[in-house]
Parts: sequence; structure tokens; C-alpha cells
Amino acid sequence: MDRRLAAYAVCVEDGRVLLALAVGPDGDRVWTLPGGGVEHAEDPYDAVVREVAEETGLEAEVVRLLGVDSRVVPAAERRRPGTPELQNVGVFYRVRVTGGTLRPEPNGDTATSVWTPLPEVARLRRSSLVDIGLALAETLPASGNVDPVPVGGLIQH
Repeated sequence: MDRRLAAYAVCVEDGRVLLALAVGPDGDRVWTLPGGGVEHAEDPYDAVVREVAEETGLEAEVVRLLGVDSRVVPAAERRRPGTPELQNVGVFYRVRVTGGTLRPEPNGDTATSVWTPLPEVARLRRSSLVDIGLALAETLPASGNVDPVPVGGLIQH
């Protein structure tokens, strides 16, 4: 089994959420939250600020920890065929944009980032991370845990 520690930014302002269009190795495109892998010896708090800057061109500050999500993605559902199942541990933070200008990620996997009205999110082909992050931001569960998000239809791992 592969394991991945990642930090994700939930930035909601004026009824809109900041989303990034990720492009997979096979050209598959899915909307997701800005964020990604925590580097060796990096704090997830620092990683989420770095990832927002890298992927969107925006400067952000962490407002609060929203929660931690741990889920196993079966091998058959992974984007790359032939890879083992993945345990993804995601640390979700509420962030606020403090500066910068939206732009694509230079030499990266993020094709574009946009502010998306919340009612439009349900119509997007999106990562389950979007639904998890928005659920955490909306409910602020004391445990920092949300019920599993069903994957299928427009929602992808």
C-alpha cells in the first residue's frame, strides 16, 4: 500500500470557492482544492501555504485547521493503472487570500485556478477532496472528521 500525507486549502470568499484544475498523467482533468503532498520534514501548515502559491499564484494565510481525512483508494480506482491501493491522509485548512494574482502553475499539474460560485460546484467533475473540504468548512465538526464522501458520477478520487 502507498501512503500520502497532503495538505489542502479551503478558501471560500463571497459565496465562491477557490478551485484548481488538475491534469493527470493521462491528460484526465478534474477540479480539486489547491494543495498537495507534504515534503519530507515539512509541516502541513507550511505545505498548504506553499501549495497555494505554487498552484494558483496567490499568497494565503491559514485561518484555522478544519480537520483530517484518511481514506483508502483501492488499486482499481487509482488514476495510474498497476499501482497499489493508496492511503491518503489529508489535512484540511481554511485559508484566506492575502495577495498575488491567479495564474496557472508553471511547469506543474495545475492548468488553471478559478473562483467558482458554490452552487456551481456540484456540476463540476471534481475530486472528492472538494466535497470533503467544503463539508468540513460548513459543519466545523468538533472531531475534525466528516462522514465518508461517496465517489461516483462527477466525483473522482
